Amino acid sequence: MKLLIQGNNIDVTEAIHDYVQQKLEKAVKHYQTLTTKVDVHLSVERNARISDKHKAEVTVYANGTVIRAQEGSESLYASIDLVSDKIVRQLRKYKERISDHKAQPLAKMAEVIPGKEIDGDLIGDRQPELPPEVVRMKYFAMPPMSIEEAKQQLQLVDHDFYMFCNQDTNEINVIYMRNHGGFGVIQPREPNENGNEHS
Repeated sequence: MKLLIQGNNIDVTEAIHDYVQQKLEKAVKHYQTLTTKVDVHLSVERNARISDKHKAEVTVYANGTVIRAQEGSESLYASIDLVSDKIVRQLRKYKERISDHKAQPLAKMAEVIPGKEIDGDLIGDRQPELPPEVVRMKYFAMPPMSIEEAKQQLQLVDHDFYMFCNQDTNEINVIYMRNHGGFGVIQPREPNENGNEHS
């Protein structure tokens, strides 16, 4: 297993490196045939108002699948413990999924019901604004997959959304977890002659 450990606002000492290595080797011990590389990003927030300022983010590359977990706490070692436990659960879920996938074909997701327009203004008197600059760029392979496969990937990466190439349309889609339960899918739509989207 190839292990890469990086730190942000923290020096990765030999003691920290050894602790991370010990915890993650134990976490992926039963999944070594699946795991090719593990990236660990440790960071400490300098803002005193943030309580869980020690963060540990782990990304496991397993046979072309990305499994990710992030945890924060008041102690760096506690964050490493928490994220290691979470990675074990994610890897177990992934292994069960690929075992089930071999046993039976995946069921198709139900048709997405079109949403209705929201009355009123959700922003109020606030002005929407973006951060002044892009602070991080990520690049990743995007092999075509079904919506069901994208849903399963979303559950492995520990994010609220997952961007993927839809195998049926060959377009970029985003699947996300809805606040009130379930999943939503965002798909591109061609604009009409006036430059507006079709409703």
